[in-house]
Amino acid sequence: MQLEGFSAVESLPADVGFMELALGAASYAGRIGEVPIGAVVVFRGEILARAHNAPILLGDPTAHAEVLALREAARRVQNYRLPGATLYVTVEPCVMCVGAMVQARVARVVFGCSDPKAGALGSVYDLAAGRQTNHRFHVIRGICAEEARRLLQEFFQLRRGA
Repeated sequence: MQLEGFSAVESLPADVGFMELALGAASYAGRIGEVPIGAVVVFRGEILARAHNAPILLGDPTAHAEVLALREAARRVQNYRLPGATLYVTVEPCVMCVGAMVQARVARVVFGCSDPKAGALGSVYDLAAGRQTNHRFHVIRGICAEEARRLLQEFFQLRRGA
């Protein structure tokens, strides 16, 4: 499969559907004891990869949903670059994950709820807005944000015994 770039700054009608798939992956992560974050990589309407957080399961601190989804998408297209792809993730990505998105050359990142402690697309840092990186991508915020936030809140309430 040959990937090529496209540009979109606004939310697309399909964004909610793909985010719902990411939410499904996040829900599964929560059920197996991982922080409930899910990600989906899409190119021209085709799902290239779907993943959930798995650092505990894999014993790997880099096994965030975004990184796992990007790895699988790159494997499927046999290219570590994914221009034209959109990455959907339920929670605002961290610095490490944004770095992976830059390296993969994704065109868009669509996320659900913000992360006021570690978010790198506007909450704590805004790595997509600055000139610090050699690739920029469009960011769409707040798609299915309430559902994503609810998954996180319920997960951490159960962990704290509240």
